[in-house]
Amino acid sequence: MDPEPDPESVARAILLRQLTGAPRSRRQLEDALARKGVDEALGARLLDRFTEVGLIDDAEYAQMLVRSQVASRSLARRALVQELRRKGIADEHAEEALAQVDDESEEAAARELLRRRWRSGPGVDPQVQARRAMAMLGRKGYSSGLSSRLVREMVDHTDRGLDEHGADAD
Repeated sequence: MDPEPDPESVARAILLRQLTGAPRSRRQLEDALARKGVDEALGARLLDRFTEVGLIDDAEYAQMLVRSQVASRSLARRALVQELRRKGIADEHAEEALAQVDDESEEAAARELLRRRWRSGPGVDPQVQARRAMAMLGRKGYSSGLSSRLVREMVDHTDRGLDEHGADAD
């Protein structure tokens, strides 16, 4: 008969398995341990040790998360704040990570996203297109002021027969 597995070994295996797939925040790992019924004190001790040796680094995780979410999903700072909170990142680490996204880069990302998603031509109602574009930018966390300004610009360009870069579409 096999002896009962050592709780510390089980907890360590859970943490390593979680970290193998992708980086995780300390809170995500705490939650994973709690779901598996690991003693809270044992979990905290192991998480502290993993942090000491650099396997858990919430500051670096926040930086990586912001970079990847901006690049892959074109999220604005407001949506990134929610994402970081959901992952359990402390405010100080979140602020440092969000510093990489300034107003100019956020506007450029919104403009590029809008350009990629904009549909014009026969049969496309500009009002419907504008409403959909506003909703899409809002879901990505862009402010209504920035969104409405960019959508107005896009509608103006479309109405004047210009492409999304301001050049003659013909």
